Amino acid sequence: MSKTATFKRGIHPEEVKELTASTPIIKANIPERVVIPLSQHTGAPAKHEVGIGDLVKKYQLIGSPQGFVSSPVHSSISGKVIAIADFPHPSGKMIPSIVIESDGKDEGISSKENPDYLNLNPDEIKTIIRDAGIVGLGGAAFPTSVKLSPPKEKSIDTVILNGAECEPYLTADHRLMLEQAEGVVNGLKIIMKSLDVNRGYIGIENNKPDAIEKMRGVISTELNIEVIPLKVKYPQGAEKMLIKAITNREVPPRGLPMDVGVVVQNVGTAFAIYEAVRYGKPLIERVISITGRGIKEPKNMKVKIGTLMSDVIEQCGGFTDGAVKIIMGGPMMGFAQWRLNVPMVKGTSGILVLTGDDYIPSEEYFACIHCGSCIDVCPMGLNPSMLSILSEKAHYEGTKEYNLFDCFECGSCAYVCPSNRPMVQFIRLAKLMVKP
Repeated sequence: MSKTATFKRGIHPEEVKELTASTPIIKANIPERVVIPLSQHTGAPAKHEVGIGDLVKKYQLIGSPQGFVSSPVHSSISGKVIAIADFPHPSGKMIPSIVIESDGKDEGISSKENPDYLNLNPDEIKTIIRDAGIVGLGGAAFPTSVKLSPPKEKSIDTVILNGAECEPYLTADHRLMLEQAEGVVNGLKIIMKSLDVNRGYIGIENNKPDAIEKMRGVISTELNIEVIPLKVKYPQGAEKMLIKAITNREVPPRGLPMDVGVVVQNVGTAFAIYEAVRYGKPLIERVISITGRGIKEPKNMKVKIGTLMSDVIEQCGGFTDGAVKIIMGGPMMGFAQWRLNVPMVKGTSGILVLTGDDYIPSEEYFACIHCGSCIDVCPMGLNPSMLSILSEKAHYEGTKEYNLFDCFECGSCAYVCPSNRPMVQFIRLAKLMVKP
């Protein structure tokens, strides 16, 4: 294996991680009110298990999963349920949500600890993970227990933890690896045990040498786990890119990692798994980066699910005078927000506030000039130019001939487009208009 693993193509956007890379994780204040969506995951929304006026405690189940691909939802605070209705969601949609008013006590229900957790059998582990409401914390929010239950004909031999955090600005995973390295590695061990796998890798980009050193120190006595330094390149943290870089296996078109014997999990997910299996703690909070030159006091914070963006930004000193754009997530794959009353959800990796010096408005774009720049950088080897042109002209069915659903919307094409074309938005539209 090469000293620095990577993949073909990709881009090198400005990192801007110095704003929070050296900032330790701090615990956010208990919010006075949380808005907890019943859909924070891929799959069927949860069904509410509480009513208006009910008193609930932290960790209590308030939404039960509906189907195999679904996930339960738990209360992140103790208090009183004051509303169950549709509320704004970071996706831009109105989503059924449970609103809880804090009693200020932050009392939790008792949980079952498992000091001998590595001796649990795979089914017991997956049941705990499912009941804890753990989903992928890298952004996709796919229910983790489902990901750890591949079909019998899919033989898994490798687990990869994604510590690349290749999105500019974001540093939550970096800080988690520095401050909770043992928990992250224990989470990897639990994942490997659940899949009966004896080979584990932790991929970390080279711009985090302290995290590489820290994680290597923790695994120094582990014979079947290895830390792999990765070249700093976007989107190095995408599943298919990680698999290619670390194992040299290529996931086939329209395929999944399990098709090449691999399961990939984010380091934050691994830590959440450890807390659930070892301490019986459901997923009610996560680390996020609140960053950008539009924030007065950029921070990495452990925030309770359901906390409103306005509350989080207030704890970071508010906006600078030059703030013009708010993005939930990173600048490449995040979603721009037009209001502050949206809650932090399980898939929230960060809040990014850009100033006028960082943000170029994209209201105006031009016709494709067929320069091929987008083709040169697409990590999936697609033709984003044709995909965007066909979608723009409403020839949605034609996009399938160009492997529309192999695009994972990394934004590399839009980043290099000299015509400022909204490539990702065109591709998302096409996906909505055609059947897989």
